[in-house]
Amino acid sequence: MELKAGSRFRSTVCGTQMVVVRAPTEPGELFCGGHPVIAIDEEPAPGLTVDPDHAGGTAMGKRYVDGDGRIEVLVTRPGVGSLALDGVALAVKDAKPLPASD
Repeated sequence: MELKAGSRFRSTVCGTQMVVVRAPTEPGELFCGGHPVIAIDEEPAPGLTVDPDHAGGTAMGKRYVDGDGRIEVLVTRPGVGSLALDGVALAVKDAKPLPASD
């Protein structure tokens, strides 16, 4: 699967759906709930369940990034699985502070 900006994916084990905002320059694999994600229009294989080690959940409207800033995804539908790139967990992106209005 090619990760590129604007691509839409879904989890195979929960309701999480996402859009890639910033794609990594080198190839990588995006995971949700411990399993690789699939294209938004694909059907997941039956019988898969969320890996308990990857059940941190996702929140709708939040952006998730890796520590190096290689990838950024926007969650469009929440779920119980947590996101990872090549086995490294993604974290919620912090909001930019607004300038002071003295």
